[in-house]
Amino acid sequence: MLPHLPGDDRGLEPVGQFRGSRVCAKKQDKKKEHAVDLRNLLILCAEAVSGNEYRTANQLLAQIRQYSSPMGDGVQRLAHYFAKGLEARFSARVVQQPDPYIKSMKVPINDLLRFYQTIFLAHPFCKIAISFVNNLIAKVAEKAKTLRVVDFGIMYGFQWPQLIQLLSRRPGGRPKLRITGIEKPQLGFRPLERIEETGTHLVKYCKRLGVPFEYQGIVSHNWETIKINELKLNRNEVLAVNCLFRFKNLLDGTIAENNPRDAVLQLIQEMKPDVFVQSIVNGSYNSPFFMTRFKETLYHLSALFDMMDVNVPRDSPERMFIEEGYYIRRAINVISCEGTERFERPETYKQWQNRVAKAGFRQVPLGSS
Repeated sequence: MLPHLPGDDRGLEPVGQFRGSRVCAKKQDKKKEHAVDLRNLLILCAEAVSGNEYRTANQLLAQIRQYSSPMGDGVQRLAHYFAKGLEARFSARVVQQPDPYIKSMKVPINDLLRFYQTIFLAHPFCKIAISFVNNLIAKVAEKAKTLRVVDFGIMYGFQWPQLIQLLSRRPGGRPKLRITGIEKPQLGFRPLERIEETGTHLVKYCKRLGVPFEYQGIVSHNWETIKINELKLNRNEVLAVNCLFRFKNLLDGTIAENNPRDAVLQLIQEMKPDVFVQSIVNGSYNSPFFMTRFKETLYHLSALFDMMDVNVPRDSPERMFIEEGYYIRRAINVISCEGTERFERPETYKQWQNRVAKAGFRQVPLGSS
């Protein structure tokens, strides 16, 4: 350090430290140039799109594309795909998207099982919901000779092997299990192919564990139009009705004259089930206002991408399939579609709780287990 002379401030700073600070400052400035808040850029871009400020939107999209990547971290991947949704919206292209559950049905079922196992590892919400439902149904049916399950949105039947295991170990013998799987028709010339394949896999699994089994598949674009006589219910069986995260795809009263959500609940009430269990996506991005919907979708998906980034390698093909084929298809639908073309319409659990109560259901107390 230089000696400090009166009236001379040169000695207040060591020469070496001063030079180092300038170098450090330059590095920090360089970092600031690359430290881009992609979430904020996405919101600004959405506001520009909402206000028909297409020049500003294009400039912001260029920035987002520069700093985002489908192979980057969680935020970079999210921004890459959200930019596609914004571009589709402001370029006046209607994105015709089939339901993501139906599109993924073209993937071999063994590959789909691997993808869902990755979801369970990354964030256990689905696994917890499935375990809760299966144990509750097994408890309700602990003395039943026949258990009937009506499943709205059976998809690939991945939920039911655990229940079949529980029934196979039931004290006093195994009951007969009857499952009615309700699903949307598969695209193409074979609308029943996947739901029939699901039944075939469940039949094989029940046979392996010695559980008597009967399966019925029903396909319908509009579940609220299903008639109770199509379900072929019997009075002497314990009836459980289940829906795992799929009622969010039903239209609501803002679009359809007769609210399909209320109509489906009335159908279930007409069945008089011993237990009805509904698992929901607790989301609030069913708003009619675009910016509210966009922000809620961004916050919701950001959490999922962050969890995926921590728990699954970035180059994992399973992760890429889940993000692009499942999460982002939902996001793009929310961002780019309106009216009946928007099938992603989740509501909060409070909204569903009120709707279910109005339909005449009462909540049962939970057991200590």
